[in-house]
Parts: sequence; C-alpha cells; structure tokens
Amino acid sequence: MATPLDWARLLRLPNHATAAADVLAGWLVVSGVRDLGWPPTPVGLAIGAGLALYAAGMVLNDVYDVDLDRQERPDRPLPSGRIALGTAAVVGQGLLLLGGLLGCAAAILSGHPAVLLVTAALTAAVWLYDRWAKATPWGPAVMGLCRSLNWLIGMTVAGGPTEGHQWLIPIGMGLYVGGITLYARDEAGNSRAATLLSGALAMAVGLALVAAQSVETVRSGEAAPFLANRSPGNWAAVWAVLITLLSLRNVLPVIEPSPGRVQATVGNAIMAIITIDAIIVMGRCGETWGIALLLLLAPFAIGRRLVPPT
Repeated sequence: MATPLDWARLLRLPNHATAAADVLAGWLVVSGVRDLGWPPTPVGLAIGAGLALYAAGMVLNDVYDVDLDRQERPDRPLPSGRIALGTAAVVGQGLLLLGGLLGCAAAILSGHPAVLLVTAALTAAVWLYDRWAKATPWGPAVMGLCRSLNWLIGMTVAGGPTEGHQWLIPIGMGLYVGGITLYARDEAGNSRAATLLSGALAMAVGLALVAAQSVETVRSGEAAPFLANRSPGNWAAVWAVLITLLSLRNVLPVIEPSPGRVQATVGNAIMAIITIDAIIVMGRCGETWGIALLLLLAPFAIGRRLVPPT
C-alpha cells in the first residue's frame, strides 16, 4: 500500500518550491510591488496552475519511464509496485486538467487572456517532454521551455512582460534548466565529461542572460530603492560572484563523475533556482520580497532529506 512518502517521492515534492518561486517572481518582476503582502487571488491561482502542471510532469515522467526505471531505479514507487501504474496515470492526467482550469481562472480574474495561452502551452510542453522528447536530443530544450513558460505564467498574470529586457528572464531560466536536464541525462549511470561540461555551459549562459536583465533594471532606474544610488556595475559584480560560484560547483564533478556526485550537483542546481529567483526579485522589489522567496529554500532543503530531488 502506498504511503504519503511514496507519493512525495513520485511527485519530487521538494522541487515544487521552485515552481512556486518562478510564478511568484514573474508577477513581482512585472508588477514591481514593493510592499510585502499576500498576492492577489489571480496570482494565487497562477501559482496553483504552475504547481499542478509541475506535479503532472513529475508523475507522468515516471509513468512513461516505468520500464526503464525497472532496470535503473527499481526502488522508485512505480517500478516497485508501491503505487499502481494506472493510479499514477490517472493522477497525472488529472493534474494536467487541474493546471489548465486554474490557469483559465487566473486569466479570467486578472483580465489577461495571455495567462490561458501560456498555461495551455505549458500543458502541451509537459506532455510532450514526458511522452516523447525526454529520450531524444530535444529533451533538454523542451524541459527548458517548460521552465520558461512557468515564469511567463507569473509575468502574464501581471500583464507582462512589459519591457523587452524582461524577456531575458524566461529565456535565461529556460537555458539554465535545459542545462540542468542535459547535465542529468546520464546521472543514473556513467556521465560523460562532454555532456557535463555542455550542461554546465548552458547553465552559465542562462544565468548570464538573467543577470543582464537584472543589471538593466538598475541602469534604467526600475530597481529597488536600495539600488537607486548604486552603479549598475556593483550589481553586476554580485551576479558575477553568484554565477562563478554556481559554475564552479557544476564543473567539479567532471573530475570524478560518479552517479552520487552528479545527482547531488543536479539537486543543488535545482535548489539554486530559488536563490536565483530571490536575487532577481530583490533587485526589482527590494530586500523584503527577496527574503520572502529565500524562505522557500527551507521546505526544499528539509524535504530533500526525505525525497531525492531527481
């Protein structure tokens, strides 16, 4: 009989904090809200849509990969039989439907039809990745697209992107997550150095695009008050330090690409999404909102002790 821990493992529950952070950050970047408070109802519905579609992706990923997991990960909830394959399939499809309905409600209440279009695109991208693209060379690109669209759910519920440079964030985060996906491609076995380096490079390029947008926010005078009298170069230096630290961590496993080391690095790269989102928001909306997003690290860090993030 399945336990709550089995379902948490199937859903990769700690990772959901990153999906919530993306949608919330997308809304904040476009709206520029500085005062900390509970987000409006449409934003809550948009976050719910992002979470439901993320959960659907996790469940259907294992549904379609069950034969492979019987060989490589027999302890997972589906290949071990602790959760019935049919039950998981119904839950995954139901979560896709729920995500679409929540996105529709967010679009109606916000008055921005683009929310529904983005939600529909994300629904299709999730299904496409799990059902077909994962095993192809297009897998990392489609997974990156899912992350870009997740960011855009939050941005469109605020009526954006309203500035051209804001598009750099979903593009950059898509590259970053596509890089993680490429990096993790052979995590259960013998990872190749070339694949790891390619994934690390994609992550670094993605972060550079995100940094460029955040620095442009300072240059254009749209940044939070604590950055108002500071040179854009100072904020660029903060981003340079972050990118360097994350890149070094991603490159080190190339020396000894054991499954355990690669999987740990992948988990850390996923967790870093919350920190990246928080710094983006901090530069736009101030320290209070930045700290609020950083608090999402707590459920991720605690949850990953019980549930592997990959």
